[in-house]
Amino acid sequence: MIAFLRGRVLRRLEQMLVVDCGGVGYEVHLPGFMRDAAPRLVDGLGETVELHISYHVSPNQPRPLLVGFLRGLEQEFFERFITVDGVGPTKAMKALVHPIETIADAIERKDIAFLRHLPGIGERTAEKIVAALHGKMAKYALLHSEAPAAPEGAPADFREEVLEVLTQQLGHRAAEARQMVEQALTRNPGIASAEDLFQEVYRAERGVPA
Repeated sequence: MIAFLRGRVLRRLEQMLVVDCGGVGYEVHLPGFMRDAAPRLVDGLGETVELHISYHVSPNQPRPLLVGFLRGLEQEFFERFITVDGVGPTKAMKALVHPIETIADAIERKDIAFLRHLPGIGERTAEKIVAALHGKMAKYALLHSEAPAAPEGAPADFREEVLEVLTQQLGHRAAEARQMVEQALTRNPGIASAEDLFQEVYRAERGVPA
């Protein structure tokens, strides 16, 4: 299985890069938002890129499919998105034409009208997406457009885990992130997991009712 690639861009096609890693050229497919939001992947022939890879192979699709992302959280979101019934990797690549924070926010707001206008996603599939993923997207909805990579190291508890993700992966300043967490815990002292804490932070930041 391939989870990460670092190499030189050999060729750029409409929806795919060929990346040279140690003399082997890997075909890496790009979701719609990546093609629009990463101009250096479009024009950067000969440049070195680092891509988080979502790897897929199945009896019905024996040729491996590699889907590339600039950030690990984008890959993580994609792999959650394709757990929805009827949404496979190929459909998801075509559907994700907006930044993942925009789509995650729509899921949390149960915005069926927005979701059903994503390419290949109709009314019924939009309803399935909300049913399967609502309440699990707060972390991704808080993502900033630009964010540094996360350093290695395990957080001490779920509060530290949330602080680490807010600062190292979602692009918030340390003081801002700590205030967001403290205020969330003050509003809801019964929070006992990272996902619930992300959900409370998200509600406050986006003004979404509980």
